[in-house]
Amino acid sequence: MTADRPDATQPLTGVRIIEISSFVAVPLAGMTLAQLGAEVIRVDPVGGAADYHRWPLTADGESIYWAGLNKGKLSAAIDVRSAEGQELIKRLIADSGILITNVAGRQWHSYDNLVALRPDLIHVEVSGRADGGTGVDYTVNAGMGFPLVTGPAGTADPVNHVLPAWDVTCGLYVALAVTAALRHRDATGDGQRIGIPLENVALATAGNLSFLTEAMVNGVARERIGNSIYGQYGQAFTSADGASFMIVALTGRHFRDLAEVTGATKAVAALGDALGADFTDEGQRYQHRDALTGLFTAWFTGHTADEITAALSATSILWERYRTFTETAADPKVTDNPLFSTLDQPRIGQYLAPALPLAVNGAYRPAVPSPALGDHTVEVLREWLELSDGEIDRLTDAGTVA
Repeated sequence: MTADRPDATQPLTGVRIIEISSFVAVPLAGMTLAQLGAEVIRVDPVGGAADYHRWPLTADGESIYWAGLNKGKLSAAIDVRSAEGQELIKRLIADSGILITNVAGRQWHSYDNLVALRPDLIHVEVSGRADGGTGVDYTVNAGMGFPLVTGPAGTADPVNHVLPAWDVTCGLYVALAVTAALRHRDATGDGQRIGIPLENVALATAGNLSFLTEAMVNGVARERIGNSIYGQYGQAFTSADGASFMIVALTGRHFRDLAEVTGATKAVAALGDALGADFTDEGQRYQHRDALTGLFTAWFTGHTADEITAALSATSILWERYRTFTETAADPKVTDNPLFSTLDQPRIGQYLAPALPLAVNGAYRPAVPSPALGDHTVEVLREWLELSDGEIDRLTDAGTVA
């Protein structure tokens, strides 16, 4: 790569971003932007925000969670309650021209307050709800409908999923919003005020995936179907030695291979004749999924996990063995994957950490360690705001920065 040719994996080099955040959505957005080359400074209160010691922790009490979502950032610890601390942060935001935050409703770092300091400001604020109310992933999810269609058929109680899907989706929307606003600013010279309510992210996704539209158009709510896949044939099976597999047959070829490998081709044809069903149609495979599963189950329960793995590997069937996180962490999909590289994370130790999951020209940039709280406070104040060492010492002695 020549000195005057930009690095394709770092398109945001030269962009500075201030992040005021906690938990998942905005930290994920900041990390993603940092992985794309931006210089992201996470500004936290002295002592840390609510997620600085969030579980999981090491035996020494260091947050593995914090390390995971703040890779590649700089960290400044500033007293966010004092007038002097707020003034420092506002100056940092004005210098960078971009703020991403989920600390909503704070007038001192609102768009209206900051735009007077930086007219082309890009201000992205994540809130819980569009009406200004609070909300987190799990409370937003409760109001969507997903917990009442998750879990085994016949279950009456709601079932939460473990993945904070709306936080993750929202964080990527924030990163997208910043890159789009930068393009707009480069073209027009104008900044933007962008609001992203977490609840709206969930609502938009539920609508785009037809969960809400189905209820509007057909007047029915999605049913609970356990480990089946709505509208397709997909089911979990257990081997003779207790291993579980997820099997998915999206196409006619997948389904034919499934019938053949399980020795059920003739039985499937006979079932179709008896039911008057056409199993070349994915909808009919779904409608008669329980009967079909009965035909396939005997083969799975009669074979070991290794035998099933060998047989399925020779087919077009979409499948995977259910694994624990511990098993996945030791699997070649992690240990031999160029997405992961060994990261020497201070206070945590060495482990395989993922890069941004975009292979640019066939390559991934290795993960960069996360900072400790306040690691870069002096550096940021000196280089960004051009404060003297004496001024920084005074702020430190006063407890305004740490």
